[in-house]
Amino acid sequence: MILKTKIVRVTVENIAEYPQAICYINPKNEFFSKKVEWLKEQFQKGLIIKLLYLEDVKRPVGFIEYVPGEYCWRPVNAKNYMFIHCLWTNGRKYQHQGLGTSLIAEAEKDATEMFGMAAVTSDQAFMANKTLFLKNGYTIVAETGKEQLLVKQWKTGPLPSVNESKNELEKYQELTMIYSRQCPWVARFMEEVKPVLREKHLKPKIIELKTAEEAHQAPSLYGVFHLIYQGRLLADRYISTTRFKNIINKEMK
Repeated sequence: MILKTKIVRVTVENIAEYPQAICYINPKNEFFSKKVEWLKEQFQKGLIIKLLYLEDVKRPVGFIEYVPGEYCWRPVNAKNYMFIHCLWTNGRKYQHQGLGTSLIAEAEKDATEMFGMAAVTSDQAFMANKTLFLKNGYTIVAETGKEQLLVKQWKTGPLPSVNESKNELEKYQELTMIYSRQCPWVARFMEEVKPVLREKHLKPKIIELKTAEEAHQAPSLYGVFHLIYQGRLLADRYISTTRFKNIINKEMK
């Protein structure tokens, strides 16, 4: 069956019409506005969000967020490449129907004058995994643990590379949380965890990455969330408050 699709670009002007661009956080939720504020800043630097719709389906079934590489929020050198922050498709009913490929093709259209495309994927969930990119002509150019840096190049130029910042973890011996608003669920967690911190009598060092340049020096490849204690990375992506409590109970007895 061939699915009839429509892709909508989300902008400052129409973002109120497409709240799903904030990763399905309810627009009435106080954390929704944190990502909207961040997006308005990043749109000025070339960030693009597109939603994929199916005919007669009201909610989007796909999402992609990408930006010129010098403004990406991962510890990656990707100047002159378009960098994909996040890509997902929604619902098992529509799996293996080419929706992810359609979204990648949309991003590639906006990068024809660049050297190519780049993305960070993971063996653990946070967006579409490496399989989708590999079948669309991408190549793994670097790996750090469970994460991969993938590239599709169509013009000659230096390949993207990972900033070697893993040794930076040793700097953080006290409980430390490093985050950015690039992921709305991370921004939401940073607010929701505050009562837990009070309950546990914890006063972690909290660092917000406020610029892409700061994210380029992050101590893990995911880049926009880190829970660190005694030089060890305990979590490096969105976690629930329940998961946070479990980690703290285990690691800080």
